[in-house]
Amino acid sequence: MTETTTITWAAASARRLQRQFLARRARTGTPVADVAAAMLGVHAQVLSAAELSVGLRADGVTRTDVRDALWPTAPLAPPAPAPVPVPVPTLVKTHGPRGTVHLLPARDLPLWCAALPATPAGTAAFPTDVRLTEEQAGQVVAAIADALDGAFLTIDELGEEVVARTGPWAGDLVMPAFQTMWPRWRQVLHRAGQCGALSFGPNRGRRVTYTRPPHFTPLPPEEASRLLVRRYLYAYGPATPQHFARWLAAPPGWARAQYAELAAAGEIEEVRFEGAPAWVTAGDTDFPDAPERDELLRGVRLLPYFDAYVVAAQPRELLFPGAAYRRALAGGQAGNFPVLLVDGVAAGVWHQRRRGRRTTVTVEPLARLTARQERELADCTERVGAVLEAAAELVIGEVTVGAHA
Repeated sequence: MTETTTITWAAASARRLQRQFLARRARTGTPVADVAAAMLGVHAQVLSAAELSVGLRADGVTRTDVRDALWPTAPLAPPAPAPVPVPVPTLVKTHGPRGTVHLLPARDLPLWCAALPATPAGTAAFPTDVRLTEEQAGQVVAAIADALDGAFLTIDELGEEVVARTGPWAGDLVMPAFQTMWPRWRQVLHRAGQCGALSFGPNRGRRVTYTRPPHFTPLPPEEASRLLVRRYLYAYGPATPQHFARWLAAPPGWARAQYAELAAAGEIEEVRFEGAPAWVTAGDTDFPDAPERDELLRGVRLLPYFDAYVVAAQPRELLFPGAAYRRALAGGQAGNFPVLLVDGVAAGVWHQRRRGRRTTVTVEPLARLTARQERELADCTERVGAVLEAAAELVIGEVTVGAHA
């Protein structure tokens, strides 16, 4: 019987930071899709936060680079009559893990759009008379895919197309939402995103548009689910089935079954992580030792709303120790506050307020920073400004803005 590998929190954190491009930023010229892939998706409910998540991990990347990857500008027509190549996005803004909006590498859509629909859903959010049947849901998703193929439509324009392709029942105003009622078909908008029928287009003025991502062939669902577990463990392991379930918003029992199948097949292996069993991908048991570990951990970092690292890295009480658990989390939920990391753990919160071409970054540390850490924080603030294409000013003081809803 082989001895089980023992891994400390510090060693796991150092490797996670390294694999997330948080210990050392990706070199100039690294495609933004590579950064998004390393993160296993970039939470993008607030697009500026997603732009920061990517830009803070890669040298020279700004919000323009992220938007160009999402919605590349069509090239000028050549002088000679010839087909004009259609630029293909390398990033796609769509519904990802937990049904929330993410930036996903276009090349990974065959994985995501097979694994996410195969993940069991929770309890239905609407009463029976409001819900779509499975047959109706399938019709709506197919109608969305057809309507958005080669088009950029607002939500109202898309609704008209869906009703025209399905029937009046799809447009029944039965869903309570923000002091109004939404049509029945919108309850599967996230499902359309997760299966590759829908993605976000560039805004038309202040209005959101939708389009269809590049066509692809999904992986077999079971293969995709197993691959997603292995990808998660590579990025954020060691991790338990409960950690994976929490990240994906999946039933814990289903996650345990996935781990058991992979363990039986020899694709993942058990380790001891802070005295408890956890798992890594098979053979992936090399973790940095001191002094490399300490070098990877050392430093000040600013992570924006719902950054993938603070959402996915577990156990959460070790990432948010002591006062950080109370100040930087909202009822135990990560991501609602932008986080100041000091030497690999949450050590404060921050907020940025933009006015024209300037932005003020207010940072509230939970303990006094050293002179070196204040210099590093100033550098981080300058980088925030560079990503957002604004001149940044650092203010160290209390953050009065509440949790992001």
